[in-house]
Amino acid sequence: MGKKKRPNGDHHAGDTTPPQSPYPITDDASHPIPKKTKKRKDREEKLKSKPSIPTVSIAVPGSIIDNAQSLELATRLAGQIARAATIFRIDEVVVFENSGSSVEESSSPATESSDNNESGAVFLIKILKYLETPQYLRKILFPKQNSLRYVGVLPPLDAPHHLRKHEWAPYRDGITLKERAPNSAGTLVDVGLIKNVVIDQVLEPGQRVTVAMGANRRLDPAVLHQIVSPLTPRDEGGMYWGYRVRHASSLSSVFEECPYEGGYDYLIGTSEHGSTVKSSELLLPTFRHLLIAFGGLAGLEESIEEDKILKGKDAREVFNSYLNVCPNQGSRTIRTEEAIFVSLQYFQEPICGAVEAQKPQQLRKCSQTTN
Repeated sequence: MGKKKRPNGDHHAGDTTPPQSPYPITDDASHPIPKKTKKRKDREEKLKSKPSIPTVSIAVPGSIIDNAQSLELATRLAGQIARAATIFRIDEVVVFENSGSSVEESSSPATESSDNNESGAVFLIKILKYLETPQYLRKILFPKQNSLRYVGVLPPLDAPHHLRKHEWAPYRDGITLKERAPNSAGTLVDVGLIKNVVIDQVLEPGQRVTVAMGANRRLDPAVLHQIVSPLTPRDEGGMYWGYRVRHASSLSSVFEECPYEGGYDYLIGTSEHGSTVKSSELLLPTFRHLLIAFGGLAGLEESIEEDKILKGKDAREVFNSYLNVCPNQGSRTIRTEEAIFVSLQYFQEPICGAVEAQKPQQLRKCSQTTN
């Protein structure tokens, strides 16, 4: 497994003092901005009084795709990462470029068979986004392409927002349609039900939106629904609503381009060269946005050395905690996709402890780490 980096100080496994992140961040909005109604303003004011829900992100190198021997194997590898992210309720997956993973060129057997010889990072991002998308939206959002040739062999994520036609939920993801709503100035949205719903805004077709469905199961076109932020199901209902996917040009860009306000406030690196601490003895500080980074074939050390900003630094200078989560391994190597499963299970108890320590009223209950 590879190692990780920390921005300030030399925090180690038992250090519970939160570090100061040097990376200024702004929020990233990939969905249309909901219209400000009085009801929505009241909801936002209510949210301000609630505890902030911590997020957990993972960073993986795109070069792991370049090592796959075929397009099908590369697709299966990406599927394993998507499954791990969903099982452990990861909020964000960052795919960064590193040695053997360049946007301009790639010579791996897997990516040569994909569209336009795309890089391993670009390919991985595409598969991750495809799998995170509710099944009823995929044909519209992802036109037929060679990169997706083998996605049909992958096990479904079966995430809470991947709803069936007969299921009703407080929220559903949908896509805006070109067809106009009858007798309404709003927009028709396909949310995967037997009928389309109408939202109270006029939006361009082809946009993915999250719709508040309410408790009333009426699909009458006269009933206007509201779109909400994709974070609302988590913030208001404590529901896991999938992961976001982001590309980074380097390991340092993973931190510098963090979409969360204030940046990641705790960074963890995993490596066979890291410190060994039992999961039950690892104490994490309270955090707002936690990032766990994984290395490629040569580990995080290589990613640090090839990074213009981080070059020459020790991994323990880069990460707040630098850990070996699988000591005494029987194999000489642990593949990154294997390391992700092992590590996320290892961090479950420490993360839950840090989250529960913040406020007892937390919406996200650590006991709900799987679905």
